[in-house]
Amino acid sequence: MTNIRDVFSTNLRKFRQARGWSQAFLAEKAETSINYIGNLENTIKFPSSEMIQKLALALEIDPTDLFSKEIDPVITMKTYQKAALSDLGGVVAGLINTQILKLDEELKENEG
Repeated sequence: MTNIRDVFSTNLRKFRQARGWSQAFLAEKAETSINYIGNLENTIKFPSSEMIQKLALALEIDPTDLFSKEIDPVITMKTYQKAALSDLGGVVAGLINTQILKLDEELKENEG
């Protein structure tokens, strides 16, 4: 039988480490203490639903990812990183296009 505490603590640690974060950094992002993160990762404590939400938000994952036995946190983080980079690329392209249009308008005004 699967122990939910073990699955949660293992995934929490793996997601944190996949991001290259210390327990202190995750604790700061999730607005909790370093000791609490350590207790979660060592199955000493189990979080409330509110804390699960905070941890998932801090890690930028779906809360259910913390309970999946089938998930590979490193692959999941790489997927999220690719999606974020793709979104960022779209924003940058939009900014560049806006600047090109402004420059084009300025050139047309100067020619006329």
